[in-house]
Amino acid sequence: MKRIFNSLLVVSALAAVSCGSGKSTKSTEAVAEVVIPKVEVATVAARDVEQQVIFTGNVEAEAVNNIAPQSPRRIKEIRYDVGDHVRKGDVLVRLENSALVQAKAQMENSKIEYERTEELYKIGGASKSEYDARSLQYEVAKATYENLLENTTLIAPISGIVTARNYDKDDMTGGLPVLVIQQIRPVKIMINISENLFAKVRKGMKVYVTLEAYGDEQFSGSISRIYPTINNATRTFAAEVTIPNNDERVRPGMFARVTLPYANINRVVAPDRAVNKLMGSGDRYVYVLEADGTVRYSKVELGRRMGAEWEITSGLESGQTVVVKGQTALTNGCKVEVVNK
Repeated sequence: MKRIFNSLLVVSALAAVSCGSGKSTKSTEAVAEVVIPKVEVATVAARDVEQQVIFTGNVEAEAVNNIAPQSPRRIKEIRYDVGDHVRKGDVLVRLENSALVQAKAQMENSKIEYERTEELYKIGGASKSEYDARSLQYEVAKATYENLLENTTLIAPISGIVTARNYDKDDMTGGLPVLVIQQIRPVKIMINISENLFAKVRKGMKVYVTLEAYGDEQFSGSISRIYPTINNATRTFAAEVTIPNNDERVRPGMFARVTLPYANINRVVAPDRAVNKLMGSGDRYVYVLEADGTVRYSKVELGRRMGAEWEITSGLESGQTVVVKGQTALTNGCKVEVVNK
C-alpha cells in the first residue's frame, strides 16, 4: 500500500507542475545547426579535340595463293611446311614428271620438223600449207610442254608464309591445294564506315589499330582503298586499312579495333571526376558553381573520353566552374563552401 501511495504522489506532483501554474515551462530545445557542404571545384575550358570513330574487323592477308597443279598428279617432293617463309620464285613442290619427259621429246621433234620445213619453204621445196601445219604443230607441242613444266614444278608466285599443307609426299593431288601461301607484309582490314563520313574519309588517312592479342598496344596503318558506293541496306561504305607489318606480328584472323581520326573540333573539356550518372537512367550531369555560391544541376552530353577528361558536346560552356569532389552531399540550388581556393 505504501508503494502505491508514493506513486500517486508522483503523479499528482507532475499534474501540478503542468496544469496548476499560469507560467509555461519550456523544455530544452536542440537548435539544429545548418551544415554547408564542402566541395572542390575546377574551371573547364575549350580546346581542339580530335574527332574519331572506332570500327572492328578481322585482319586479312594482303594476298592468298593456293598452290596446286591444273590436273591430278602424284607428289614427289614438298619442300616447305606450315609456318615456313617463302620468296617469290622458290620451288615449292615437285610432281611426277613422266608426262613432262614425253612432252619435251614431242616438242623437240616438232621443232626439228618445223625448222626443216621452214628451210624448204624458203627455197620453194615446201608449200605454204605444209609450212603453216609444221609451225602450228610445233607451237602446240611447245605450249603442252610449258604447261606440263609449270604443273610439274610448282613455283611460289608471291613472297609470304605457308599457312596450310594438305598433302604429303607420294599423295595424289585432288580437290585441295597442296600448299596455301599468304602474303602478310602488309596485312589489311576491311571496315564499314557510316555514310555521313563519306566526304571526310580520304585515301592515305592515318589510323591506329589495337589487337586482342596485344592489349592496348597500337599499330599504325592507313586507308589504302575506299570503295565508291554506299550499301543501301546498312548505309555504310567499305574501306580497306593497310598495316605495313614489317615485323610480322600482326597475323591474319586476329580481331582488330581501328580508330580513325577524321577532324578537330573546338569543344569544352571537363575532368571525369565532375561527371556523374543519374541513378535509374543513362543521363550524365555536373554541378555548376554559380556566382552566389550555390550549385546548379546541369545535364551534359559526352563525346570522347581522353584519359582523366571528357569531351563535352553540350551542357557546359568554357569558363564555367564545376564541382569535382563532394557531389554526394549536394542538391540543386544548395549553398556550398569551396575548399580548394
